[in-house]
Amino acid sequence: MTQVLDHPVELAPPVPGTLRAARRRALLEWIAVHALGVAAALFFTLPFVFVLLTSLMSDSQALGRDLVPHTWEWGNYRKVFDTPGFLTWWRNTLVYAGLGTLLTVVSSVPVAYALAKFRFRGRNLSLMLVISMMMLPPQVVVIPMYLFWAKQLDLSGTLWPLIVPMAFGDAFSVFLLRQFLMTIPDEYLDAAKVDGCGDLRTLLRVVLPMARPGIAAVALFQFFYAWNDYFGPQIYASENPGAWTLSYGLESFKGAHHTDWNLTMAATVLVMAPVILVFFFAQKAFVEGVTLTGVKG
Repeated sequence: MTQVLDHPVELAPPVPGTLRAARRRALLEWIAVHALGVAAALFFTLPFVFVLLTSLMSDSQALGRDLVPHTWEWGNYRKVFDTPGFLTWWRNTLVYAGLGTLLTVVSSVPVAYALAKFRFRGRNLSLMLVISMMMLPPQVVVIPMYLFWAKQLDLSGTLWPLIVPMAFGDAFSVFLLRQFLMTIPDEYLDAAKVDGCGDLRTLLRVVLPMARPGIAAVALFQFFYAWNDYFGPQIYASENPGAWTLSYGLESFKGAHHTDWNLTMAATVLVMAPVILVFFFAQKAFVEGVTLTGVKG
């Protein structure tokens, strides 16, 4: 026989010492997490601050131990721009990175679309070949590619041996886009085909607008790679200063101004600034594109 209680059970009030301990623990956790975040931010930011401050120092101060400029020498950047060939390196880099990124995206999207949404014999084998190309070190094909472009087509001393292959797709870009397109429901494509759209029109009108984050991520990856590429221009364009890019020209600039650290740092800032600005304005699409590529395999 159960006994009915006339009065509700009263819970014991929390012990003041327990509340203080919980609050103290939460405060310590907050400090620890944010302290680690601040430390990581400083770890990655301080080298850029050091380069920027050194680029604004005078010639004598750059060789000393001072960390902050006594006078802000903004003319160092003008001296870098007045260096013979620097604007040419800028133009070549923009052509290489811009045109190469455009060709990579245009050639990789249809291949990734076919691997993600089409059902055909040998699709899995094709995907395995793409993954295998990602595992192939680029140094393996350097010699045959150089013999082909330099000896057969006589294009050494130019950037075309680096730009033209991007028109035939990139294994990493194809794989990344394929993973992103797998997250797009097939119902959207089926609805477009019911409305009379063919495969090409479905790609242009339905898939591309929905795949903007993935395309932005691929474009940024390719742009950063081309902008920072040193190995390729060294192989094909080293004999022609008129075809040098910023990454390769910066090495020549550093050799000519090996004691002028302020000018070397100013040139480094001018090389890094476009990449930092591009990532700053496109980081939302970049992070979203990279994150969603792993949702569905």
